[in-house]
Amino acid sequence: MKKQKPKAIVVGGSIAGESCAKALVSAGWDVVVIEKTRGPPTQNPTGAGLGLDPLAQKIVQSWLHEPELLYNNTLPVTITENLATDGEKKISWVIGREEGAKYLTAYWADLHGLIYNTLPPEIFLWGHQYLSFCISEDKLTVKVRAKDLETDEIIEIVGDLLVGADGILSSIGRSILPDFKLRYTGYCAWRGVFNFSENDSETILGIRKSYPDIGKCLYTNIGSGSHIVVTELKKEKFNWGWYVNQPEPELKGNTTSVKVSSDMIEELHQRAEQKIIWDRVVLTGDAAHPTTPHSARSTNMAIIDAAVLGKCLEKWGPDHLYSALEEYESIRKPVTSAQVLHSRRLGQMKQGLSIPGRERPFDPKTASLEDSVFILNKNVPLFDVVPPILDSIFRSA
Repeated sequence: MKKQKPKAIVVGGSIAGESCAKALVSAGWDVVVIEKTRGPPTQNPTGAGLGLDPLAQKIVQSWLHEPELLYNNTLPVTITENLATDGEKKISWVIGREEGAKYLTAYWADLHGLIYNTLPPEIFLWGHQYLSFCISEDKLTVKVRAKDLETDEIIEIVGDLLVGADGILSSIGRSILPDFKLRYTGYCAWRGVFNFSENDSETILGIRKSYPDIGKCLYTNIGSGSHIVVTELKKEKFNWGWYVNQPEPELKGNTTSVKVSSDMIEELHQRAEQKIIWDRVVLTGDAAHPTTPHSARSTNMAIIDAAVLGKCLEKWGPDHLYSALEEYESIRKPVTSAQVLHSRRLGQMKQGLSIPGRERPFDPKTASLEDSVFILNKNVPLFDVVPPILDSIFRSA
């Protein structure tokens, strides 16, 4: 008699959730994905640009039926450049430049579509709102309740594992850690994607004159109390992000997507030390380690989380679930904790905010060599560390 596959319930259908789904399906699990949006974003492209580091690139390629599709939908970034900007004098100058970077820039909807198209569409429950979960008395199963947003019908799904990949305001994370509160960083982010396929050529020429290496370079302009990030994406798009010091805004609903940088301050330190597994529940991506965007870690950490979780579950098998989850946590927690705190400090520096341990805020106009080196992307802690459990991905790539 054929043994029944173990079943995972993934809450969240963004890149973090679909990455978990892909990794677990590859590990031999049945998967159900619960997502409140009405359908996949393929017909309504959304999101901003993101950068994939070398490890995340290898993981995504290993999931694709045609690995070259990743390169067809991204642009390589080999340079990162930080500029100090004097708004009064309207001049900028380079305070740090790194060549030999190995990022790929991608449009969020394009990357989501690449991974989504490798999965059976029937595993997704679009238009369903996660409500709650409970662990069975014998600790052998987890039951999830969700509501169909079209019919208001309440459904129940029983599985062997619940994966919380539902983002920075994770409902699952809050039910496990109810005392955690959001803390404001002191600045907000405005972001967007500029499609220049049908726009004024003079505007495009002006951008390319100001940023001569755009197309292969990630530019960061650091001024007084703000900084701007600019890079090019595939298919005639510019991605931009503008970080501005301002009073705390009022968030509406269960999202921070309008004001992305309204992340945690105190929670980042506290949550970095918390477990990311409880019984048959595991957190991944921003649900496990919410981060500011300054080190391009959010999507990368989510993809790597998923790959490590999948390999741990494959290694230990469903009969040793707790051993698999403990290994997952032991591999990912030290890395994500260090990278979350580094990103937080990096954002504070670029915004000229006070930082414990520094005599005075960072000023790009008088930046020391040490500070100019610190803010380079290559100094993300544990950036080049490849967990041994993922060695097979590099061998097959």
